[in-house]
Amino acid sequence: MLWFAKWLRLIIAWLDLCVFTLLMLILARLPMALISGCYPPLFQAWCRCFVRALGVELRLHQHYKTSLPTQYILIANHPSVFEDVGIPALFTVRNLAKEEVRSWWFVGRIAEAAGTLFVRREQKDARQAALQNMIYAVKAGHSIALYPEGGCKGRRLWDKFLYGAFTVSLETGVPILPVFLHYEAQAAFEWGPNTTLLQKLWQVICAPNKVAHYHVFDPLEASQFTDRDDYSRHTYSLYLEWQKRFLE
Repeated sequence: MLWFAKWLRLIIAWLDLCVFTLLMLILARLPMALISGCYPPLFQAWCRCFVRALGVELRLHQHYKTSLPTQYILIANHPSVFEDVGIPALFTVRNLAKEEVRSWWFVGRIAEAAGTLFVRREQKDARQAALQNMIYAVKAGHSIALYPEGGCKGRRLWDKFLYGAFTVSLETGVPILPVFLHYEAQAAFEWGPNTTLLQKLWQVICAPNKVAHYHVFDPLEASQFTDRDDYSRHTYSLYLEWQKRFLE
């Protein structure tokens, strides 16, 4: 009977998500001037609904010593596509995502209406435009979230961090909020080459252990660093320590 109750909860959660998604798609067709105030909080609730539908237990670990700043530039390692809903489920942020996400079925339209910032990673001009859009968003009072590895690089950290988040922090004075995340079932969550979105969602649903850990550490102030190289090197060294602590 336990398996029956488990699958019944999963079916109900997916029905809930389908209804919520239909509402979000209808609202997304309205003029942005009408939905700009209500859509972001609805998007956060929709992300939480998506997390429940996947059956993931999302655990937030607060390692910081004081309260979080009212505005921040959230960065995280990026082993899985799950972060696209996991991060905004917990944090009120505007995500930076690759341009391809815009064409992902219903997800792309909803993400666009929620204020997601998009970038074509392979084009230098597009990367510069995305950097300026992030600066504008932060100066307008928004918190943003991005992945300094520049995309899903696997279960372990990539060789370095890119400069985008650190440049935005130095330009605006808004601190970086570092989040280190990992999954108990790393193989099931990891976004690999030639993996489709549907395949990955099914792998997550069938994962033997669907616990996700999101570790939040003390914010990093731009005033502590001389330039973006110093800023990124120091932050990357922290992530290497956390990787050793949580994954090795």
